[in-house]
Amino acid sequence: SMRKASVLAAMLLVLSGCFHATIETGLPASATVVQNDWAHGFIIGLVPPSTVETKAKCPNGVAKVETQLSFLNSIASILTFNLYTPMTITVTCASSNRMATLPADASVIRVNSTADASVVSPMQRAFTLAVTTGQPVYVVLQ
Repeated sequence: SMRKASVLAAMLLVLSGCFHATIETGLPASATVVQNDWAHGFIIGLVPPSTVETKAKCPNGVAKVETQLSFLNSIASILTFNLYTPMTITVTCASSNRMATLPADASVIRVNSTADASVVSPMQRAFTLAVTTGQPVYVVLQ
């Protein structure tokens, strides 16, 4: 019926914009993008998509990872009662493996990646500094 169709259309509109997550690594972005519009997930994401292989295409590492449900992903999820829940994954490669330029007045805590010391202590220092100064603090792995 017309009413069912309008309810379904409203559900699709709501669900199509309900999930979008972005992770930025701090590395400068390049023009190289690896995208999978149909990363196969199942049972509302309980069975996540397989790993996006970027090593060959992103020799300098990854600058940004975006995951989202596209409009078509949402339709597929609804039609399969969320048994099949695909998502769109977009990976932006890094242009170099050097950190993006930090602001001149940035607070930076450097962590030696080869040291045996736990990374928890520097993260606690960064958190405390950020809370007391009200400014962002960058933890840089070297």
